[in-house]
Amino acid sequence: MHLTPIMRRISFLALIWVVLHLTSPDAHAQRVAKYGADFLAGGVGARALAMGGAHIAVSDDVYSGFWNPAGLVGVTSKEASYMHAERFAGVVSFDYAAYAMPFSERSILAVSLIRSGVNDIKNTLDAWDAERNQPKPDPGSSVTTFSAADWALMISYGKRIGSGFSVGATSKIIRRNIGDFASAWGYSMDVGVRWQTGSWLLGANLQDVTTMLQSWSVNSGSLINLRDVFGDDLPEGGTEIVLPVLRLGTARSMNVGTGTLLVSLDADLAFDGYTTNSISFGDTSVHPRLGVEYAYADVVFLRGGINRVLVLKDDGLDLTPSLGAGFKLGAAEVDYGFGDFAGLVSDLGFSHRISVKYRFDKASQ
Repeated sequence: MHLTPIMRRISFLALIWVVLHLTSPDAHAQRVAKYGADFLAGGVGARALAMGGAHIAVSDDVYSGFWNPAGLVGVTSKEASYMHAERFAGVVSFDYAAYAMPFSERSILAVSLIRSGVNDIKNTLDAWDAERNQPKPDPGSSVTTFSAADWALMISYGKRIGSGFSVGATSKIIRRNIGDFASAWGYSMDVGVRWQTGSWLLGANLQDVTTMLQSWSVNSGSLINLRDVFGDDLPEGGTEIVLPVLRLGTARSMNVGTGTLLVSLDADLAFDGYTTNSISFGDTSVHPRLGVEYAYADVVFLRGGINRVLVLKDDGLDLTPSLGAGFKLGAAEVDYGFGDFAGLVSDLGFSHRISVKYRFDKASQ
C-alpha cells in the first residue's frame, strides 16, 4: 500500500478542514453558521420527501414532530415510524425513528431521533512518517477508520385549541462529532401552528425560534500530526449560531374519480443572508416546494414533487424533482421516495428513501 501526501489528505482532510476551519476562526467568537444544522434540511418520511418536502400543512401523524408539531393532533393512537436513506450515492447514511402517543383528548407527545453520518472514513495520519516525508513501512497496518455523525433528539408536543386549530412545540438537542477530533452540542426549539377549514390546510413552523447554539470543542492532541497542514494555527473550539427559518405551508384535497388528490405548496423563509442560487430579497431567501399525492381508496398512493427551485445566474431556473409511492396494509404503511440533491445531471447520485409507519390501535382491532 503506497500512500502519497495527496492521498493521505484526500482521505479525510476535506471533511476536517471544512467543518473545523469554518467553525473556529476565534475560540471566543460567535458566528452565524449557514449550514450548522444542514443535516436536518433533507426532511424525514418517504411520503413527505416524495412530495418535495411540501409538508408543513399536510403532516398530521408521528412525522409531525419534525415537520410541524401542531400536526401531532392528528395522532389518535400510538404511532411509530422508521426511515432509512442513503444520500450522495450511498456516502451518507441517514436514519430516523419516532414514537407518538396521545395522553389526553387534546394533547399528544412525540419523541424523534435522527442520525446522519459518514462511516468508515480512512484515517491515514499514523501511516505517514513526517520526518522522512514518506510512508511508514507497512503503512496499511497504521490506517484506522472513524465516523463523522450528527445526532438530533426531538421532544414534541401538540395541542388542539379549537375546531380545526392546533399549536405545538419541539425541543431539539443536537450532538455532532468527527471521530475523536471534534464534537459539538446544540440546543433550540421550534414552534408551529396548523389550521384546517373544509378541504384547505394551512400551517406554519418557526424553526429554531430560540436561535440554535452549537458549542464546538476540539481535541488538539488528535490533530498534532496535522501541523504540516495547519502550521501552528491548529483549529480551536467556538460557538456557532443558527438563525431561525420560517416555514409556511398550504394544501388542498379534492375528490378525483375514485380517489383523492392532495396538492401542497410550501415556502421556507431564511434570514441568514444566503442568497446564492436562490430566490432572494435582500438578506431573506425564499425556498419554495411543491407536492402532489393521489390516494386510491386510501390504500395505494402515488406522489411527486419539486423539492428545490434554484435561480442560476448563467443557466436560469433549475428544478429538483422527486417521485414516490406508498401503500397501507392493515396497521402498517410503507412509503418509498426517489430523488436527488442537485438536479438530474448531478454527479452526487440519486437518493432512495424507505419509511414505515405503524398504528398500534389497528393491530388490536
